[in-house]
Amino acid sequence: MLKHTFRLIERMFHASYFDNFTSKETKSLKNLILFGSNWAYADLFVSSNFYLASKLHSLLIGTKMTISYLKKAKKTPQSGSDETRKIVADMLAKIEVGGEKTALAYGRDLDGYDGDAIVSAEIIAKSAERVSSQLKADIQFAYDRVTKFAEAQLASISEFETELSPGLWAGQKTIPIETAGCYVPGGRYAHVASAIMSVATAKVAGVTNVIACTAPNGKEGPNPGIIYAMNLCGADTILSLGGVQGIASLANGLFTGKPARMLVGPGNRFVAEAKRMLYGRVGIDMFAGPTEIAVIADDSADAAVVAEDLVSQAEHGPDSPAWLITTSRKLANDVMAQMDRHINALPEIARNAATLAWRDYGEVILCDTDEEAAQISDEYAAEHLEVHTKKDEWYTARLKNYGSLFIGEETTVTYGDKCSGTNHILPTRGAAHYTGGLSVHKFLKIVTTQRMTKDANREVGQAAARISRLEGM
Repeated sequence: MLKHTFRLIERMFHASYFDNFTSKETKSLKNLILFGSNWAYADLFVSSNFYLASKLHSLLIGTKMTISYLKKAKKTPQSGSDETRKIVADMLAKIEVGGEKTALAYGRDLDGYDGDAIVSAEIIAKSAERVSSQLKADIQFAYDRVTKFAEAQLASISEFETELSPGLWAGQKTIPIETAGCYVPGGRYAHVASAIMSVATAKVAGVTNVIACTAPNGKEGPNPGIIYAMNLCGADTILSLGGVQGIASLANGLFTGKPARMLVGPGNRFVAEAKRMLYGRVGIDMFAGPTEIAVIADDSADAAVVAEDLVSQAEHGPDSPAWLITTSRKLANDVMAQMDRHINALPEIARNAATLAWRDYGEVILCDTDEEAAQISDEYAAEHLEVHTKKDEWYTARLKNYGSLFIGEETTVTYGDKCSGTNHILPTRGAAHYTGGLSVHKFLKIVTTQRMTKDANREVGQAAARISRLEGM
């Protein structure tokens, strides 16, 4: 079967299925396949060459997908990964050896901050004074909804004990982790909402010690709104450290003496890579790198709304993918025609980021059927997925892989990102294939217990002995 599969794949290449895909990654993959690597098919799906994956998947299941790219990304979420890994590995190693002194040095060099790492009670109080009453009310609005949703999540899982057989009881307990490290981006933008999403959720879960960390804005230190939100949500310690040095400080317990058992929060590619490298030594929520959006839309969608929603995520950074999956060529053309206008209306920093993001990572995919659109969406496994169609209910039931789903044009990613209640710390780079977003469950250990009577002990012991002997023990 494997040889037959590779012969089919070989025919695909020789039949020029991929003439338009001549990247180094694609050529390397082609060589792996043609020379018979058993892992090439798996590697294909974890690379971010989603179109190539869909073509291969369609051939193997006997259904050729009739999709076309009206706009193809020049880069993938994996672009630049090797360089990122090298930089992050070097920083983590140096901080491991140099400790707090090295972490502070990185803060001075990269963020222009030479103050104390721990944000004092005095600075917290002054930060609150600098936040307007309206913003305080808005932060409270978001906090109330995020907390309410997290409480509902907590109520969805319970402890129990059940009698499996006479005299044998097995149970489930939920134990909050002791220390959580919550990273809140504060560089290009002040992500106040990330403080609420991470810190408030950890506290609802029952985490005893929450250490929050954010990048300082030069000599002024962290954004006052972020500090205010962290404190409101219950952070026990706030660190003024960003990027890799912030993540390393949380994991190593620098400045607090309390190593984080779980690292959570979004960040740029360096933050995401630092979390990935530290995983195993410490738990992480997921791979939460640069933000992504996919929109599934048909001829009933409003092109202006779709374009605006795509831009609202592309503005986050120059490496933020924005994908439109549609069954309507007219809608696709209308959206593409409007993108520059929406991007040019942004403030300078956001405009520059969105321009690069749409140029390098933006895609428009035309599908013949709703099923094809759903298949492509599931292969991309976008962090944020919006559905603007006449068949929203069908898509809601059919779609399987996404971080968070926004159904209908009345809702949008921005609402979820800021204040509607669901968590905005979500899987990126295909991680939605195997995990959901941040929730109270990420801060809980689901453990088991058992107890039994003497009679049950004899019954279970005899079976355990026979199984042990079968296993050679």
